Amino acid sequence: MTDTHLTWPDTAYEAFTGDLTVAVAYLTPAGGAVVTSVSPVGLANRAANQVSFTTSLGFPKKLERILNNPRVALAYHTRTHGFAAHSHYVLAQGKASVDLQPSAQRLAELMDATEPFLGKTKHGRVWDWLLREYHQERVFVDVGLERITTWPHLSAHGPATVTGPSWPQHPAGQRPPKNGTTPRIPVSRLARRIAALPHRLLAYEGADGSPVILPVTVTGHDETGLRLGAPPELLPPGGRRAGFLAHAFRPQCVGVSMRTATGWLTVDDGEALYAPHTSVGMAAPPSRTVMTVANGLLAKQGLRRARRNGTTAHLHSLAAGVSPGA
Repeated sequence: MTDTHLTWPDTAYEAFTGDLTVAVAYLTPAGGAVVTSVSPVGLANRAANQVSFTTSLGFPKKLERILNNPRVALAYHTRTHGFAAHSHYVLAQGKASVDLQPSAQRLAELMDATEPFLGKTKHGRVWDWLLREYHQERVFVDVGLERITTWPHLSAHGPATVTGPSWPQHPAGQRPPKNGTTPRIPVSRLARRIAALPHRLLAYEGADGSPVILPVTVTGHDETGLRLGAPPELLPPGGRRAGFLAHAFRPQCVGVSMRTATGWLTVDDGEALYAPHTSVGMAAPPSRTVMTVANGLLAKQGLRRARRNGTTAHLHSLAAGVSPGA
């Protein structure tokens, strides 16, 4: 990829500034991908060729992996409860930088950007104390875009339009892990847990080293894995590590439910089988007040833990390009 400034298609810009929830993928040292959901609250700067999202020091593994390998991707895969109106699937790929100490002005601008998407911020003596870390200790991940690919349907069917370097060929298959490729968790249990989560996505490392995120359907399962459906010829043949995401959310991201998995993807003659190796989930109650309290308490606990165990110092060292222990 290059550092050339991209001319954003209007459909992409509308998704960047209007979607309530998007999928973000980053890479693992073993050549796999992790995909999760975030609410970017419209953080997009067309002039700077940059989209952004925020996270917390309470999720240090994500930040550590992005700092070690800044290639990331964002999939604008659903218009649900957002402001964009078209039906395009938009995949943005680029290189991330991490702002661990955003300015007071940037944090204030984030608060303003958040309210149209997530609702009015709660204020008052107790609320200000409870939400201090949640609002003031945010970490920004800024992604300089290098390629934008759009499909005319959210299912990624139809001809793709690419802005930036052309779409690469399929990556070669990967070497199987030493512990084997078969499922390491009960497939039937994972299938039950994602049954009510309508948005499903798969992520893997593309041939050019950037994550690829594609929408998939689960067409069935047995003890060998989940059987996936995807637009013809989009999934690469062979076997590889891949991440899986299933999630659901209500207006203003109340009542979020999410389950992520890592595992092994095998594509043979157009048939895709996903053997899950790990699975982690979360569910927030469908009450904005309860969710706000939980977010505030989790942010406080996460920050204290990160400072106590050295995570904060470690991430700052990585961001400064200092090797651990140097």
